Amino acid sequence: MGSRSGAGAVAGVVLLAAASAMYAGGPRLPAPVPAIAGQVLPAGLAAPPDTAQCRTLLKVACYQPAQLRHAYNVDPLLERGLDGHGRTIAIVDAFGAPDLAGDLHRFDAAFGLPDPELSVIHPAGAPPAFDPRRPEMILWALETTLDVEWAHAMAPGARILLVATPTAETEGLSGFPDIVRAEQYVVDHHLADVISQSFGSAEQTFPSAHALTALRSAYVAAADHGITVLAATGDTGSTLRLPDSACCYPAPVVAWPASDPLVTAVGGTRLQLDATGRRIAPDSVWNDGSGGAGGGGRSAVFDRPDYQDTVRHVVGDHRGIPDLSLTAALSGAADFYLTLPLRGGQVGGWSLAGGTSLATPIFAGIVAIADQAVGHRLGALNDRLYTIAHRDDGGLVDVTTGTNAVTLCLSGCAGSTPVLLPIPGYTAGRGYDLASGLGTVDAAALVDALRHRDG
Repeated sequence: MGSRSGAGAVAGVVLLAAASAMYAGGPRLPAPVPAIAGQVLPAGLAAPPDTAQCRTLLKVACYQPAQLRHAYNVDPLLERGLDGHGRTIAIVDAFGAPDLAGDLHRFDAAFGLPDPELSVIHPAGAPPAFDPRRPEMILWALETTLDVEWAHAMAPGARILLVATPTAETEGLSGFPDIVRAEQYVVDHHLADVISQSFGSAEQTFPSAHALTALRSAYVAAADHGITVLAATGDTGSTLRLPDSACCYPAPVVAWPASDPLVTAVGGTRLQLDATGRRIAPDSVWNDGSGGAGGGGRSAVFDRPDYQDTVRHVVGDHRGIPDLSLTAALSGAADFYLTLPLRGGQVGGWSLAGGTSLATPIFAGIVAIADQAVGHRLGALNDRLYTIAHRDDGGLVDVTTGTNAVTLCLSGCAGSTPVLLPIPGYTAGRGYDLASGLGTVDAAALVDALRHRDG
């Protein structure tokens, strides 16, 4: 999720196109966290790769917007004119991206989407100019572009507000004061209906529980103003990186803000789809077997909220995450378009990304559509989600297979004597679990269930 070496606490740009390979000749970068070994897709592709091309060339699947909209049953909503119109999704990221509007236009043109109303604000101060020599800026540009393009892909009628901060979140307190300041501004000025966050830090990296809870003001205010707040659970399974970027906590830990009871925590699944977006196998917990897996577990800071009383047999006396999960797997990554000023000019093209950084903005788009359908902001979602989870028509689909336990390589993995760190995790089963939460979503059914409950 983060490191003080500059990788940033990006909650899962699990990039097939590792930045050092994407832009040959540019600066060599630390691997995004988690460092997924294996396939690399060079940037600069003239057209977005389809599933067949990815399976042939890379031995993994990749998906485009129409496939994921079909998989999550968004199409019936779009056919009814429910596309997020009149609603605003705030994407919060450090620095932003240097050619965001142009890249979003290219993404839209490729997939037949309308360009949205896109705004960029810097309420915590203007970010520094993009510097390709700063690896963390490249990683946050990747994250920003992914978040914006895929929130828009799910809710093409919604306004997109990028809230860019001037400092990168790494671990603990670093970066969070600016994030809180920026989000408080969004809330106070009624600028968004949904806030999407693809970052986080292990609860244990904060100096104390009080230091962490002192940063909650924006989430308290968002709940008071009826704004939904989402956060990614992370991409190293049941553990997270240590503050010095060494890998990793040897026992299960969870990330904040995903662990905050006022935030809906979005975990990761693996989707297996055909070219149309039809499932060819049931969803399972995302676990790529090389350190990349959906975050989940019990908070060490927050007690069990009332809405999780029905799952106390799983979470005990603690807040449990995730609340639900969507696509995040390396095999099932999403196409996105990115341009960066490198090598003395503009270098751009199509690449792939996954992780809970992808799952979170996708769900943000679905929430914006639900707000439009209901006719008002839904606000904090978790009490509703845990209530409708018991209904057959509630739009939450149980995920019953997979685990977020991981074995991470500490050293020597390219040689003959690897040093491995197995981290115990959690296994999916019937009902709520700490690997997939309440399950994944059927967007049309979920929106209808929320509208029935709030109508």
